[in-house]
Amino acid sequence: MPRKTAEDRHQPETGTSHDLIDALIAFHHPTRRWLCDILGVEGPASVGRLAARTGLAVGSVSHHLKPLHEQGFIEPAPELARDTRESWWRIRSRGITWSADDFEAGTMARRVADQAEAENFRFQVRAQQQWLASAAEAPEEWRHAAGSLDTLTSATAEQLRDLQQRLTEVVDTWSDEVTADRKARPDAVRRAVRAVVRCFPSAPVRP
Repeated sequence: MPRKTAEDRHQPETGTSHDLIDALIAFHHPTRRWLCDILGVEGPASVGRLAARTGLAVGSVSHHLKPLHEQGFIEPAPELARDTRESWWRIRSRGITWSADDFEAGTMARRVADQAEAENFRFQVRAQQQWLASAAEAPEEWRHAAGSLDTLTSATAEQLRDLQQRLTEVVDTWSDEVTADRKARPDAVRRAVRAVVRCFPSAPVRP
């Protein structure tokens, strides 16, 4: 029997659910989010390279890649493989939004949504801590280009929702412009840039 290619070995299973809860479970796992980040920032990689990059066992990497593939966060890159034994992957653009309020309190779905929000927040904190720890070694132009915004203003719920929508539109438009510029100026010096925007009601923050 002919050996299956990497792409054939990793086809999503028939009937696999792609609903929101499955996507949240697949993506908001620290290791799987890390693997997505590596593929997104550093480009396509084989399972072996991902194992070497992370220190994880090859079997563990494959285990985590499967749900990411099933939920559309990554896809095979068989054209990069030197032979059928290699399994290469690339990131696949997929947005995901949710609100815990969309799920009934006390249900498994609500617990998953709450946990995903908590994991997402912890991920963003780790990302910002990593930048602060390495910023001194970054080129001056990149240190000066980075920044943060913190404001506290009394507003209505409608105004808060309007702010969130405006910021989303700004980030989406900027991302589209950057993507187009990358194609127009492929030789420009670039770094992966993470934009984290959080708008929420806030009581006084204790030290």
